[in-house]
Amino acid sequence: MSVEATTDGAYRRWRRILADHRLPAAVVDLEVFDANARAILERAGGLPVRIASKSVRCTALLRRLLDSDSRFRGLMCFTAGEAAWLADRGFDDLLVAYPSTTHHDIAAACRATAAGARIVLTADSEAHLRLLSAIAADHGVKLPVSVEIDLSLRLPGLTFGALRSPLREPATVAAVARAAAADPHLEPAAIMGYEAQLAGVPDAAPGQWLQNRLVRLLKRISRHRIRQRREAILGALDAANLRPAIVNAGGTGSLEFSRGLAGVTEVTAGSGFYNPLLFDAYTGFRHRPAAGFALPVSRRPGPGMVTCLGGGYPASGAAGEDRLPRPWLPAGARLSPLEGAGEVQTPVFYDGPETLELGDPVLFRHAKAGELCERFDQLLLVEGEEIVDEVPTYRGEGQCFL
Repeated sequence: MSVEATTDGAYRRWRRILADHRLPAAVVDLEVFDANARAILERAGGLPVRIASKSVRCTALLRRLLDSDSRFRGLMCFTAGEAAWLADRGFDDLLVAYPSTTHHDIAAACRATAAGARIVLTADSEAHLRLLSAIAADHGVKLPVSVEIDLSLRLPGLTFGALRSPLREPATVAAVARAAAADPHLEPAAIMGYEAQLAGVPDAAPGQWLQNRLVRLLKRISRHRIRQRREAILGALDAANLRPAIVNAGGTGSLEFSRGLAGVTEVTAGSGFYNPLLFDAYTGFRHRPAAGFALPVSRRPGPGMVTCLGGGYPASGAAGEDRLPRPWLPAGARLSPLEGAGEVQTPVFYDGPETLELGDPVLFRHAKAGELCERFDQLLLVEGEEIVDEVPTYRGEGQCFL
């Protein structure tokens, strides 16, 4: 499955593969998935890559990645409950990227810690630390903690980047790290900073010439500011003898930049393994789409159009056309601008050479990566012309963390 593989032959291949399978179905091309994994390691240079679990949401594929190369080290989880569940399934070295404030989830992480798992929970305030410490004390464990810093670009009237941590100044970061080090129930283990405006903002969106130029300008400014802020924060931690073993940075869209930052010990990647639609629009790299979903043709309402069953799988974020899934195969298929991707049916315009009969698949790509797995219980794993395995997603294992 590649961006370029939009020929009639590519569609016919998928029609053959899916001919006897129930639709709708989610699919992963293992050859492309593995190629994307190798490309991510190459882009990361010599640094270890922590895998963002939210962008995969399938334990079989998480294990495949970790087993494929020793440079894949650990997972970046999105909730403490998820981390505890993964620990129960044999995963270790789990860094939770977002603060946990639910007693149930933190307690689960504490129980996993007591059983020998390594789960690092994130904090960006002393209030977070007090909460974590109290629950850790109740369970008789010492919890590893990551302090998250803010790396967004703040300009008059504009924040370019994610609204995440309030920790921007070296002194405030050092104060939180010092409080963690002084607490008998906590262990300072990591510093994390996510360059969201570099890693997660496309700068080559089709038809957006002016916007792309502005985004590239803001990215250039951000790179300079991020480098300065990281160096100042790490310098303050060094002066207080508080620098932890893990200094985490990056995402799929910023690996080349993040790997070159002084002091960074590991980078994170997730979306690039599946390579959803939003990651087609970057100037600095190009992966191939490895995951998608197939809908069956359920009606033929008129010449040059078919209607598919299901398909209303929008991505999170600010609502817009770029959050919708998009027809991929057969080449030239497109959504109706008036209906988009619908709850129970999705009209598709197509006037190409293929004859789409009732029950034939139309292949789509999701705008984001792991969110596709929230819609399907299973992923069909494909090699060559065959479905070689059917593996459960988080949902298929009965889990919905967010």
